[in-house]
Amino acid sequence: MPRNRAARSIKKAISLPEDLARFATTTAREEGKTVSAVIQDAMRAYRLSRLRGEYQELQGYWAARARDRGVLSDRDLERYLGGKPRK
Repeated sequence: MPRNRAARSIKKAISLPEDLARFATTTAREEGKTVSAVIQDAMRAYRLSRLRGEYQELQGYWAARARDRGVLSDRDLERYLGGKPRK
């Protein structure tokens, strides 16, 4: 994900268990990044993971509602919505 360099940064002090601090430092060294950049990458990945999980939950909810109403295909959906099925 491209970073917006113009975005304002806010400094935060965080505490990490020793093993995570060591991992962040090692990762930063190996990737030629700062520890801050490694933590930012980790937070972005976590945020994306949460969003994907929320999307899958919503998708599952609406898929179940559609199944309950007999909507199992695009053709069923068109019929349910009152449109003409596409060929």
